Amino acid sequence: MSLDPALAADHAAGLEDLPCTLADLRAAYADGITPRAVMTALLARLADIDDPGIFIHLEDAQILLAQADALGAFDPARPLWGVPFAVKDNIDVAGMPTSAGCDAFTRYPQTDAFAVARLREAGAIPIGKTNLDQFATGLVGTRTPHPVPRNALDPAIVPGGSSSGSAVVVAHGVVPFALGTDTAGSGRVPAALNGIVGLKPTLGAVSAGGVVPACRTLDTISVFARNVEDAHAVCAVMAGYDAADAYARPLRMAPPPAPLPAPRIAVPDHAGLRFFGDSLQAESFSATLETLRRRGAEITPIDFGPFHDVAQMLYDGAWVAERYSVIADLMEREPEAIHPVTREVIGKAREMSALDAFRGIYRLAELRRHCVQLMADFDYLVVPSIPRFYSCADLAADPITPNSNLGTYTNFVNLLDLCALTVPVAPREDGRPGSVTLIGRAGADGRLATEGARLTRAVAGIAAPAMPAEPADDEMAIAVCGAHMAGLPLNGQLLELGGRFLHEARTAPCYGFHALAGGPPARPGLVRRESGGHAIALEIWALPQTAIGALLAQIPAPLGLGRIALEDGSFVTGFLCESAGLAGAQDISGFGGWRGYLASRQAGDAARA
Repeated sequence: MSLDPALAADHAAGLEDLPCTLADLRAAYADGITPRAVMTALLARLADIDDPGIFIHLEDAQILLAQADALGAFDPARPLWGVPFAVKDNIDVAGMPTSAGCDAFTRYPQTDAFAVARLREAGAIPIGKTNLDQFATGLVGTRTPHPVPRNALDPAIVPGGSSSGSAVVVAHGVVPFALGTDTAGSGRVPAALNGIVGLKPTLGAVSAGGVVPACRTLDTISVFARNVEDAHAVCAVMAGYDAADAYARPLRMAPPPAPLPAPRIAVPDHAGLRFFGDSLQAESFSATLETLRRRGAEITPIDFGPFHDVAQMLYDGAWVAERYSVIADLMEREPEAIHPVTREVIGKAREMSALDAFRGIYRLAELRRHCVQLMADFDYLVVPSIPRFYSCADLAADPITPNSNLGTYTNFVNLLDLCALTVPVAPREDGRPGSVTLIGRAGADGRLATEGARLTRAVAGIAAPAMPAEPADDEMAIAVCGAHMAGLPLNGQLLELGGRFLHEARTAPCYGFHALAGGPPARPGLVRRESGGHAIALEIWALPQTAIGALLAQIPAPLGLGRIALEDGSFVTGFLCESAGLAGAQDISGFGGWRGYLASRQAGDAARA
């Protein structure tokens, strides 16, 4: 791919380093970098990478720049404002072709997939459709009629499938996140092979509307990102009940509402661990478990035989017929249009009957009951993401066995209605990426995000802050920015009303902060600004919903409760000030918060004394 000289000039003038996390990108925008500069830098990086296998369709550069310009001024209230992302080519994006890796299957959707539409509403910009194992059938990334994407860390290693292009483009730092799909591990195996995060949500949490299915009963859109927080934030934006999707479920993606005790973790016992001769992979997994133990985790080996039995059913059982149902017409009408390996794998369905299907359903129910019992005493499972590494040469020699082996710790997850999160850990001794996968019960997505973020920080030697707690169902989150903060004069009002501290936060950088006239006690006023705003420190408290009226009665003018935009793009109810109440007030926005202002005053008083 070559870059237009004019675009190259824009890049040189606009941005030296391309931000590749959501936080970095929002900070760049808050500092005045434009979406055009980011998009130009993105295109330049793609040109430098020069991998024709990543995208099946890359949107025209002028269209992307026009979309970036159309965003206008930075809007911190939109959580993904100006964030470019890539989309696996079995997920619809209006105006782009959807081929599922097969030209003869190509369609031209006029509307976005449900999840893509939600991302666009949040301000994100899709840049193109990424390569995949054809019809999302494979875990290697080489079952494509297009050039095979090169693994971002070692071109000799397979990129992983089926969401190969999406994982590779994130691993290269081109986009902060990309969408994949996951039926048998396609959102996790490529993440492990490219050293990034892969999040597979609970089935139904993210609508599959507008997705070419592999197995409709088992599919979910997945997210690739550089860190756990980004993957979880993107998934939370996409998640939302879609009444038009028969398999959608109204599930919350929020982290747990309270500090978590040391986890009780189940791992495969010695007989259940399979590395197919890769001793370094075994050593890497053992080292990660030791890291978890040092963090206080209670780790217990369990019989993993039933999980392996479930995994075996995915491609040896009647679910292959579900894949066949998607492309049956094409298989009969134009079989040569389908990749030979894909045709061989899915073609086995012709030998199956309805009797086989029901026997499989009954067998799965028996195994699921056993697996549920094995997990009952634990918070989640931890497994190797992949049992071993395979090269492109290995796949050329044997296109079936390596693919089957890569699904050892992934194939059973959707069949058992579990959620999963693949996270990078310390590199192996040979430099290849280390990775483990956390697996939880349906709906435990928030818990896994919390634990996954802690683990990645622990591996990196960084103290792990807990992810923000959430109010309970009968509580309401309230943001305070002054005398109601912990330890300050009016905090007792919150405590008397049954309030409890959740976490610290900051506003989006669009507020003015003022020390109001009057008192005691001294009070600040938070006011939304159209320009020249700052990010202001807050505390988020949970208050019983029945106490909100009593709190309102205690708030004097010009203060009141309103919606406050946070720096992560979300909103919370909190203390705001009427602009008319700023007469005689001192602008203290530069202190970044009430405690900073108070500390400055105390230092001044001490100096004068």
